[in-house]
Amino acid sequence: MEKIIQLVKKYWSIISYVFFGAVTTVVNLVVYYICYHMAGLNSDLSTVIAWVLAVLTAFLTNKPFVFGSHDWSVKVLLPEAGSFFGCRLGSGLVELVLMHVTVEMLGWPGMLMKLLANVIVMILNYVASKLLVFRKK
Repeated sequence: MEKIIQLVKKYWSIISYVFFGAVTTVVNLVVYYICYHMAGLNSDLSTVIAWVLAVLTAFLTNKPFVFGSHDWSVKVLLPEAGSFFGCRLGSGLVELVLMHVTVEMLGWPGMLMKLLANVIVMILNYVASKLLVFRKK
């Protein structure tokens, strides 16, 4: 049991990132589904709307729970938020291009491609957040 506790402590940022990444992915998928399938918006616009809400969810969960950044003062919050949203904008563009090419141009299934794009984006986002946004000073 002690060994399991040590492993959890050692890999806590990855474990919590995967958990909150799953939450963020659910937000992304549900909003995309509502926009694309229920509201009849095209894949590009649905992807953008879903991305905005997912990024807000990710920042609000990743900052305190994944990367242990509990200082919400403007002095700390603004640079973190700027870096976070900047990195997410980059990965969001990757997702948008993947979705546009696979769904709009090739006609592949939107929800399947959304899920696969989210896996790729989740990996990119973890690396960017760990190395650039919430790095220990």
